[in-house]
Amino acid sequence: MKKRNLGTLEVSAIGLGCMGMSDFYGPRNDDESISVIRHALDIGVTFIDTADMYGPFTNEILVGKAIAGRRDEVVLATKFGNERAADGSFIGVNGKADYVRTACDASLKRLGVDHIDLYYQHRVDRSVPIEETWGAMKELVEAGKVTHLGISEALAPTIRKAHSVHPITAIQSEYSLWSRDPEVNGVFEVAKELGIGFVPYSPLGRGFLTGTIASTNELDASDRRRTYPRWNDENFDANMKIVEKIKAIANEKSASAAQIALAWTLAMNPHNAPIPGTRKISRLDENAAAVNITLTAEDLSRVNEAAPVGVAIGERYPDMSTVNA
Repeated sequence: MKKRNLGTLEVSAIGLGCMGMSDFYGPRNDDESISVIRHALDIGVTFIDTADMYGPFTNEILVGKAIAGRRDEVVLATKFGNERAADGSFIGVNGKADYVRTACDASLKRLGVDHIDLYYQHRVDRSVPIEETWGAMKELVEAGKVTHLGISEALAPTIRKAHSVHPITAIQSEYSLWSRDPEVNGVFEVAKELGIGFVPYSPLGRGFLTGTIASTNELDASDRRRTYPRWNDENFDANMKIVEKIKAIANEKSASAAQIALAWTLAMNPHNAPIPGTRKISRLDENAAAVNITLTAEDLSRVNEAAPVGVAIGERYPDMSTVNA
């Protein structure tokens, strides 16, 4: 597995997003998921991403079990800020200093570790000055509980303010062939200026860009993707036309659509480290192999023509109020 640098933090070029192992995408299988995480470490996919709200709380416990005895092999990332109750209900976005401290301690306990390599503010609390939140996060670094800090779904002015309190190592936002906002909303620009790495989540469009899902009817009844505008019956077929164009390019490269989507993400920025999620070892191997695909300038031009900025129909979330803060 090749490596990438997020600021001063070295990670595997492709990581593993663990959210779907515990929440949002239908029934869970913890034994299978633990096997996937351990296989990821075996093949060098050592950048492991979770959050306290996944489950809620259970995903951190799952990851902790999977990496037990192998902590030194892992670059471990988790997040706080999307506050949920134990029954799964959403309480809201919380950036208060006291909450930052208690959330970190709870994550450390669930993960069974003494420090977190990359600790993200998952969403920006508009009711709390960003300087207050990041002041508390800085204290976590000074206490040795966290080594690097990140922020998710924030815009350039917020990023600048947070970075002035403590250097940001990574920005995590949705970025893929059908979610290219960071290219045009100033996030990539400020990341380059300040030397901040970028971690694309959902780089496969929550599975849509793999081309392996023919209809939302194939998804489990509890799968949250059924509620997402880009997946609804009105937009699904139109968005699938993007995937068909990527498939055609992939066939010429003896690759899968997923591999082309990931190779494109890697090629767009040398400091991008995408974190596709999966619950299957076969898909993990497929995703990891994308680091070995070279896209020429002509290839990139064709992919960008097939999936230009703004091509997707429908919002990426039913409620966009907590992103782009």
